[in-house]
Amino acid sequence: MISLNELSLHYGDKLLFDDVNLLLTSGKRYAIVGANGTGKSSLLRLIMGQETPSLGDILMPKGVTIGWVKQDHFRYEDQRVLDVVIQGKKALWQAMEEKEVLLNGEWTDSAANKLTYLEETIAHYDGYMAESMAHTLLEGVGIPLSFHEKPLSLLSGGFKIRVLLAQALFEQPDILLLDEPTNHLDIMTILWLEQYLINEYKGLLVFVSHDIKFLNSVSTHILDIDYGEIREYPGSYDNFLIKKKEIMDQKLKETKNVEDKIATMQRFVERFKAKASKARQANSRMKMIDRIEIPDIKQSSRVSPGFDFQCKRPSGKQVISVSGISKKFGERTVLDDINIKINRHEKVAIIGHNGIGKSTLLKIMLGLLAPDSGNVEWGYETQTAYFAQDHHEALKEDTSILEWLSHEVPTESPAKIRHILGQVLFTKDDVEKNILSISGGEAARLLIGNIMLTKPNVLIMDEPTNHLDVESIEAFSKALQNYSGTLLLVSHDRHFVSKVATRVIALTEEGIKDFHGSYQEYLKYYKEDYLSRAFLKGSK
Repeated sequence: MISLNELSLHYGDKLLFDDVNLLLTSGKRYAIVGANGTGKSSLLRLIMGQETPSLGDILMPKGVTIGWVKQDHFRYEDQRVLDVVIQGKKALWQAMEEKEVLLNGEWTDSAANKLTYLEETIAHYDGYMAESMAHTLLEGVGIPLSFHEKPLSLLSGGFKIRVLLAQALFEQPDILLLDEPTNHLDIMTILWLEQYLINEYKGLLVFVSHDIKFLNSVSTHILDIDYGEIREYPGSYDNFLIKKKEIMDQKLKETKNVEDKIATMQRFVERFKAKASKARQANSRMKMIDRIEIPDIKQSSRVSPGFDFQCKRPSGKQVISVSGISKKFGERTVLDDINIKINRHEKVAIIGHNGIGKSTLLKIMLGLLAPDSGNVEWGYETQTAYFAQDHHEALKEDTSILEWLSHEVPTESPAKIRHILGQVLFTKDDVEKNILSISGGEAARLLIGNIMLTKPNVLIMDEPTNHLDVESIEAFSKALQNYSGTLLLVSHDRHFVSKVATRVIALTEEGIKDFHGSYQEYLKYYKEDYLSRAFLKGSK
């Protein structure tokens, strides 16, 4: 279905990958993995035709359809949400529009013939089931039924992206390309998307994701971008990690064997080169040494940051008490009589579907948003750090990485600040970058570096893994597991939540479910069908 022939891509002096030869076939689901900046999204853009390779070709059969989430919601602001989804099939939408014009115009023999043709086109694209299918997809991606007939402009930015995801799925293209599809989704919607891609979508899927559970559930093959190449591994992400390690261990073993052989021959040469009886043998071994090639083990592009969270001093036993918190936005109640007490050392994951009030609750706790009623009381000696979902809330000044961090922690020495920046993977040149132009992953690591320097005893984090690569998420998980302070976490990343949380608070329309235990234990205890619509509405 997609043939990559001697494909190379580089930007200036930076080589992303070289001489790639792969055949991606229909019915398979390929996950592209690799460190930030190695070319995962670039490979998707090459397939889309939005970018040109430095060398080589990408070949596909004629007439093949390619679908992706187009990020152009501004085109549809005044259109009905349902219609935005149906426009995923352009030929169908055009036929439906032409039919509408035809039925409202003058009736002639020509119009009758045209109508027959349009009816055949609409039937060919299952047009008479289009609205039903669009409703199903919209509910699947978490858009409430009450919004389906309303203009797209009434939805928030994250929900508009969900509508465009539904549009891409509605198209049912031969090739579907998805770049971080879980970023704007809550846990329950991610589960729905997994099942849809596994059971309903029959074409060729190529996707990028940092969600390890999503990778393991959906992928049938892994495309690993590393060492300046793209290598295909069959199976899940976990299987890929095992196979890649085996290959690297084998390369290291082969290299050691060759080096040991050279060392043995070198010792023979040194010992006998001066003896006339052995000089000929020694000379022969010297020539053999010159001909031996040591296997080239290239430097991996994967590096893990050194995240480490410390507390300057411990907090009191009770960290925060939330009493009777309620909040409305217009006529919509987001939080209603929320009561929570959190103690020292707890690592609390706050979960629930989008729009239920998770981020709002965090902001009320921090005093960034006033509740309509209720109180928030922080305990003795609590010192908080907040990681906002929107990095622009903290990084909006026209300054360099080094200058921003120096301003945030003026009491720290320049050497300590540079050391921390190095730990979170900023090189000597990187620290001079303007923070307005850095990537999402760089912004996340910078904010984490700031937290490492301030050493708070309470961390409040809203979707902190959104822009981190897999290596960074794993390092982040371990650092939070080892953190001696208190954590309040909102995240859609089930792998991350499962590793970190010791308590789960689920927000639902019927109140909260407060469970002391891990996320896996929470699911086992409640025995809920968390793919069902009833669960999303908060019923037991």
